[in-house]
Amino acid sequence: MQVPVNGPDPVPQRLDRLTLRGDPRAPALVDRDGTLNYAGFDEAVGMLAAALLDRAATGDRIACWLPKTRIACLLPLACARAGLVHVPINPLLKRAQVAHILADSGAVLLITQPARLDTLQPGDLGSAEAIDALAISLDGAGLAPSALDADPQTLAQILYTSGSTGRPKGVMLSHANLWLGAVSVAHYFGLAGDDRVLALLPLSFDYGQSQLLATWAAGGCAYPLDYLTPADAVKAVVKAGITTLAGVPPLWVQLVEAKWPTDGAPTLRRITNTGGRLSVPLVRRLRTLFPDARLFSMYGLTEAFRSTYLDPELIDRHPDSIGTAIPFAEILVVTPDGTIAADGQPGELVHAGPLVAQGYWQDAERTALRFRPAPAASALGGMAVWSGDTVMRGADGLLRFVGRDDEMIKSAGNRISPTEVEEAAVAAGAAEAVALGIADERLGQSVLLVARGDGDHDRLLSAMKRDLPNFMVPHRVIWRDALPRNANGKLDRVALKSEYVQEAGA
Repeated sequence: MQVPVNGPDPVPQRLDRLTLRGDPRAPALVDRDGTLNYAGFDEAVGMLAAALLDRAATGDRIACWLPKTRIACLLPLACARAGLVHVPINPLLKRAQVAHILADSGAVLLITQPARLDTLQPGDLGSAEAIDALAISLDGAGLAPSALDADPQTLAQILYTSGSTGRPKGVMLSHANLWLGAVSVAHYFGLAGDDRVLALLPLSFDYGQSQLLATWAAGGCAYPLDYLTPADAVKAVVKAGITTLAGVPPLWVQLVEAKWPTDGAPTLRRITNTGGRLSVPLVRRLRTLFPDARLFSMYGLTEAFRSTYLDPELIDRHPDSIGTAIPFAEILVVTPDGTIAADGQPGELVHAGPLVAQGYWQDAERTALRFRPAPAASALGGMAVWSGDTVMRGADGLLRFVGRDDEMIKSAGNRISPTEVEEAAVAAGAAEAVALGIADERLGQSVLLVARGDGDHDRLLSAMKRDLPNFMVPHRVIWRDALPRNANGKLDRVALKSEYVQEAGA
């Protein structure tokens, strides 16, 4: 394993052991319900685990469709303690996506809120029992002990992420994946027991969940926040004396445009980014607004937790770089013939090591495409994640992102499956549709829908807004009498993308 000198302990443990990392008297979680110190945090995790075991058996999947409530924050560790598998669902998703995740995962419980439950239709729950999160009482409940001798390679979580085609697929993460990921991030961030981390990102994202787990791995305190406007985030940073702030590029665009106090945010020690590359102008603005904060630029894959980070000392000189491998990761740049690319030669980013996930839940075909044996040159060997992304290593040893080979649309930090958008468009009345990602300064990419049909624009968008989360709804719809096809009779995405990407850049 790639572990730096004086680096983190590479021995994985059960995820729920994170409750024991901090001073029992120190705060672990501050939310609308108050403050939990580490002693109370450990007790609450044990109580919630016991409550879950009253309704489920070892290995069962427990789905959570909630904003950043206390229950949502405790569930990853409570499921781990109870020997259950946590299935977080993005709170922005709507009934069709939620129903798919419930059916695909075979969840036996869905912990949610009545208002969300009311949006589901008969049959959407499948075999899951719906539980109102507010009905789960932790007062006076029993305590579930931690299974200290259990195998850290046991499945702990299924994290659903959209693929370039089809519906969301479940990435299988073990205790070891999550434990080592949390310890790795805490180490290279330099997190400490006095850090206060504002958790703005959805907990259903790997990066959003990492806000919590890395904080607890360092014995620090997490402040989950469901914000409505950037001003809410600014207020929280100032009021709580936040030291660490994570975001994706569109969020950083909003935050640099927000009104900050005249002294900025003097308590901020570090700001972190992944989910898309920061533009050079945005890096400059962040460095000006937060001159005393270390800026971490990162690249990650849900299938491998995270892969690289750029040392903040290098950000001013190399703002376009994604850096080098994080602790516990081995990163190789591989050419099409399987050899290691020379400096300056593009190749596919391949991630090997103990952060590699266990594959896709009940999807051997897609697992075989992404998870393959590491290249012969790998020092760690074993199964690797072949990202499909093209990168290039410079003579300075730093990696730079070149391009994404699949058709994934990445908007405002969300990974969007074009097929899912297209299916919704056809269901809404389009005869055929192709969804494309078009460069957008604020969002990274915006969704363009090219459709053939009756041209009823209002009806189409009204139905899509009803059936899809807001980030999937097209920003622009173009109606055409015919769509181009390739030699196989399939819709020619390449021709459409070339046409409209050039138009957008004109």
